[in-house]
Amino acid sequence: MPSPYPRRITAFAVHIFTASGAAVAFGALIAAIQGEFTVMFALLGVALLIDGVDGFFARRLRVAEVLPRWSGEVLDHVIDYLTYVFIPALALATGAILPEWLAVPAALAIVVSSALYFADKEMKTDDGFFRGFPVLWNLVVFYLFLIQPPPFVSLVIVAVLIVLTFVPFSFVHPLRARRWAAANAALLVLWGVLAFAALTYHLVPPPLVVVGLLLIGAYFIAVGLVQTLSQRI
Repeated sequence: MPSPYPRRITAFAVHIFTASGAAVAFGALIAAIQGEFTVMFALLGVALLIDGVDGFFARRLRVAEVLPRWSGEVLDHVIDYLTYVFIPALALATGAILPEWLAVPAALAIVVSSALYFADKEMKTDDGFFRGFPVLWNLVVFYLFLIQPPPFVSLVIVAVLIVLTFVPFSFVHPLRARRWAAANAALLVLWGVLAFAALTYHLVPPPLVVVGLLLIGAYFIAVGLVQTLSQRI
């Protein structure tokens, strides 16, 4: 019988790869504290990339089967809360995006409501969608820094999304949803290219980049709305 240790070492390496997202998150946190928001978003993008590919490795190498003691799902949730919620909320509280006297309360509402969302065992559907707004505050805050709407408009957007966290509408997972999977994947790649371009311009890119990012974001929202309506007809 072959030794099980090489499989265990390889499987644990996948967990280390996932956990490296915490190191990236720590760098993003330092950047946010220092007001280096372009660096912060770049590091959050790296964390998003790690989160996007580690599941493939985990399934390919059957990590849950080889190392049942270690929960990749829990590890994912810890890092996702940092990179999707906590650090973006800090940037929102300190980045002059919201009315100054409401910035911290809004950030607190984000971290509390998002913690409750992560505890929801039914946050994901069997067909690759999320139930409610899936606390993608890293992307929301990125758009707010990019567009720079008036502070009270930003506040309304944040408040609506906090409410939608608990509303049972569908929100697409671009890599797992079976509906229009090819288009979802292609547009996700294009979004990444445009987001990288926006960062190279220090969040002040040409209008074409902004329009492209807005249209892709609108597409993903529309896919979720179509899915929601189709389930209720």
